[in-house]
Amino acid sequence: MSAVHTQRGFGGLAYLVVACGLGLYFTFAAVQGDYGMFARVAINAEAEGLRAERDKLTAELGEIQNLTHRLSDDYLDLDLLDQQTRDVLGYMRADEIAIR
Repeated sequence: MSAVHTQRGFGGLAYLVVACGLGLYFTFAAVQGDYGMFARVAINAEAEGLRAERDKLTAELGEIQNLTHRLSDDYLDLDLLDQQTRDVLGYMRADEIAIR
């Protein structure tokens, strides 16, 4: 009786190495890739900051629209007109003293 030598190939090992390598690659891409979890956290933080800036600008726009309306021809606020004249043009009455 003769013993038959069977030589095992490296095909199974190569398959295992390729499968593990692909698994590691996709795991890394899911965590730190362009569309991964870390990128999503950064995008959410940036979106929150932009929402806060939008809300601040919306409030500022409302204030500007209110002042513009109060100085319009339809509705003239004399106190606001006097304040703007003093601030922008530097006007003052003769009986006032300016302290800077």
